[in-house]
Amino acid sequence: MRLVGAIGVIMMLATPASATCVCRCVDGEMQPLCSNSIDIPPVCMPTVCAIVPPSITPIAPPSIPPLGTSECSQRQVQNPDTGRYEWQRVCE
Repeated sequence: MRLVGAIGVIMMLATPASATCVCRCVDGEMQPLCSNSIDIPPVCMPTVCAIVPPSITPIAPPSIPPLGTSECSQRQVQNPDTGRYEWQRVCE
């Protein structure tokens, strides 16, 4: 019986975590971004981010922030695949 319990604990520890929070460069500064307001944001390592290119904030339609957040705004977030900044809605 203990062997079954030990195997269960080892399997739980061995399964990959599916984190919904990632660290990304936002407006030239490393910040955690979470897809869910109840997730615990990670501690992001200090990193030198690329310079944010100047651009005009796109017009966003009025919307209610998700539960657990107080406000949302359009921010420039660096895409890790292309290295370019893209406008995204970020809620805090």
